[in-house]
Amino acid sequence: MSGKKLGFWTSSSLVVGNMIGSGVFLLPASLASYGSISLFGWLISAAGAMTLAYVFIELSKMIPASSGGPYTYSRNGLGNFAGFVVAWGYWISVWCTNAAIAVAFVSYLSVFFPMLSHNPSLAVGIGLSVVWIIVYINTRGIRQAGVFQLITSILKITPLIAIGIFGLFFIKVENLLLFNISGLSDFRAITATATLTFFAYMGLECATIPAADVESPAKTIPRATMFGLIVTVIVYVLGSAALIGIIPADELQNSNAPFADAAKLMWGDWAENLVAVGAIISTLGALNGWILVQGHIPAAIARDNLFPKFFAYENRNGTPAFSLVLSSVLISILMMMNYTRGLVKAFEFGLLLASMTALIAYLFTSASYVAIAVRKAGWKAFPVWKLVIATIAFIFSIWAIAGSGQEIVYWGFLLLMAGIPVFVWVKIKKDRNE
Repeated sequence: MSGKKLGFWTSSSLVVGNMIGSGVFLLPASLASYGSISLFGWLISAAGAMTLAYVFIELSKMIPASSGGPYTYSRNGLGNFAGFVVAWGYWISVWCTNAAIAVAFVSYLSVFFPMLSHNPSLAVGIGLSVVWIIVYINTRGIRQAGVFQLITSILKITPLIAIGIFGLFFIKVENLLLFNISGLSDFRAITATATLTFFAYMGLECATIPAADVESPAKTIPRATMFGLIVTVIVYVLGSAALIGIIPADELQNSNAPFADAAKLMWGDWAENLVAVGAIISTLGALNGWILVQGHIPAAIARDNLFPKFFAYENRNGTPAFSLVLSSVLISILMMMNYTRGLVKAFEFGLLLASMTALIAYLFTSASYVAIAVRKAGWKAFPVWKLVIATIAFIFSIWAIAGSGQEIVYWGFLLLMAGIPVFVWVKIKKDRNE
C-alpha cells in the first residue's frame, strides 16, 4: 500500500469511527423520554442505513476514484445544481455533526470534571479547544489523520461491546416494559426515534469521500463500507438495549454520560471511569474523521467550479486547509449559540440539524443512482430489485426528514436556501471566464 493512501483497515476505521462517535454515547439520554419503543427506531434506521449503504457501494463501483461522495454522485447523475444543493447541505451537516460531537465529548468529560455540567463558558471553551487541536492534526496530511482514526476506532469499541454484551445480564424487565411513555402514537414515536437514531449511522458513506486517496477504491470502498456498517449496527443495538434495561427512564433522560452510569451500576466506580475514557476516545476519533471530511467535501466542490476557488486551497501537506478552518469557525459559532440549552439539548439540536441536511444528500444520491445506472446500461439491464432498494432508500430519507420536526426542517431549509447566492455568484464568475 502506498504510504499516502488509505487501505481497507483505515477506510473501515473511517466508517466505524465516524458512525460510532458521539451518537451511541449520548443518544440513549435523548431517547429515554420515548421508552423501549426507541429500540424499534434503532432497527428501522439500521434498515434504512443498509439500503443507503448499498446505493453508495454501487455508485463507488460505477464512479471509482472520485472524491466527494454524495456530492460527486448527485452531480454526475442530476447535474450541477443538484450537486451544489447536496454539497452545500452535506457541508452544513458535517460541521453541525462536529458541533454535536464536541458537545458529547465535553458531556463525558464532565464525569471527571463535574463543573463542566454547570459552567457553559468553561464547557464551550474546552470543546472548542479540542476541535481546533484536531483541525491542526488534519492539516498535517490525510495519512496522519487516517492513522489517528484507526487507533481511536480500536480503542473505542472494547468498552461499548462490554456494556452491550455483559449489560444484558443486568437488565431489569420492568424498565423494558415502559414501552411508549412519550405521549405520542406508536407510529409518531417510532418516526421520531428513527430520525434521532439515524444520526448515529451518519458516516456510512465516509469511505467514498476521500476516494482519490484510497488504495484500489473500487474494491476497498465497498468492503470497508459494509464491514463498518455491520460492526456499528451490532454495537448500537446491543448497547442501547442494555442501557434501557439497566437504567430507569427518568434517570436515563437526565444523564450526561449514560454508558458510564450503566457501567457504574454494573461494576462500580472504576468501570464508570473506564467507560467515560472510552467515550472520550470515541468522540475524539469521530471528531477527527468528520473534520477530515469537512475539509475534503468543499475542496472537491471548488475543484469542480461550484464553490469559490479558495475552498480548494491546499497547504504544503496537500490538505484543504482553508475548508478545514472555515468549517471549524462555523462549528465554533454553532456551539456558542446553543450551549445555553444544556449539554443534552444542545447535542440533540445539533444532531437533528445535521441529520436533516445529510438526509437531503442521501435523498439526491438515491435518485442519482437510478439515473446513472440507467444511463450506463439502460432500463433493461437495471434489475427491478435494485430499483426497489433505491426507492426504499429514497422514501426512507423523506420519512426521516419529516421526523426531524418543524423547527429543524425550518432552520435546515433556511440554511440550504442561503447557499443559492453562492451558486449564483460562482456561476456568473464561471460564465464570465468562459
